[in-house]
Amino acid sequence: MGKKGILVASFGTSIPQAFELCIESTENRIKECFPEYEVRRAFTSYMIIKKLKEEKRLFIDTVEEALEKMNADGFDEVYVQPLHIMPGDEYDKIANGVNKYKDTFSKLVLGRPILYRESDYKIAVNALKNQLPAMNSYQGVMLMGHGSVHPANASYALLQCILEDEGLDSVYVGTVEGYPTLENLIPKMKQDNIQEVTLMPFMLVAGDHAINDMAGEEDSWKTQLEEEGFKVNVYLHGLGENKAFQDIYVEHIKDSIKGNPLLSK
Repeated sequence: MGKKGILVASFGTSIPQAFELCIESTENRIKECFPEYEVRRAFTSYMIIKKLKEEKRLFIDTVEEALEKMNADGFDEVYVQPLHIMPGDEYDKIANGVNKYKDTFSKLVLGRPILYRESDYKIAVNALKNQLPAMNSYQGVMLMGHGSVHPANASYALLQCILEDEGLDSVYVGTVEGYPTLENLIPKMKQDNIQEVTLMPFMLVAGDHAINDMAGEEDSWKTQLEEEGFKVNVYLHGLGENKAFQDIYVEHIKDSIKGNPLLSK
C-alpha cells in the first residue's frame, strides 16, 4: 500500500523569524492533526526560492518538484493544501502544478485557500476577531491585503462586506497591489470620524510588505496616515501566528480528505 502525504504550499518568505512563526508553526499544527500523513513543504514564489538558495544555501521545492519527489518516494495519496489567502495568481500556479500530476497518484486533491467559498469568509472573520483590539467609536483597524490584478482581488470587497455584516464597521480592508488602496480608505475613515487606527497585515506572513510598506519609516501606510493626522498603532504579526487561522487550514484538509475537493483524481 502506498504512502499518504500532505504537501503544504505557501508563497514563502526569506525572513527567518516570519518563517518560523507563520509558516513552520502552521506546518507543525498540520503535522499534529494528521499524524498518519507525512507532511512536506513547497513554496510558490520562485524569487524567494532563488534567494534562499543563493544567499542561505536553503533548497525549497516548488509544488511540481515536491510532487515529483513524492511520486518517486512511493506516495499514493496526496493532499495539497495552500496557505494562501485567496485563489489568485499564486493559487493558480499550484492548481496548474497539481493538474500536471493528476494521473500520477491514485488520489491527488487540491485544497482551498482561506477565502474561497462564501462560508469561508465568515469563518475567517471569526478567526480575525481573536486578534482585533478593543475599539471605541474613534478607533479603527486597517487590514493590509496583498492585492492583485487577478479577478480574485474581488475577495477583498467581499471580505469588507462580511466584516460589516458581523458588525465590524470600523475594520477597513486595503491592498498594496490592488483595490482598494490606502488612498481609497483615508476619506472613508475620516468620514467615519476615525482618529486612531491599528495597522494589521491580512497575510499569512508579516514579511516585507508588512515591515516596509505597512510599518516602515519612509513612504509607508504608517507614515502616510500620520501625515493625514491619524494616530497609528502597528500589529506586526502574520495570520499564520493566529491559531484560529491555522485551524482553518486543518479544516480545509479535512474537507479534502472527506471528499470535498476542488481538483482531484
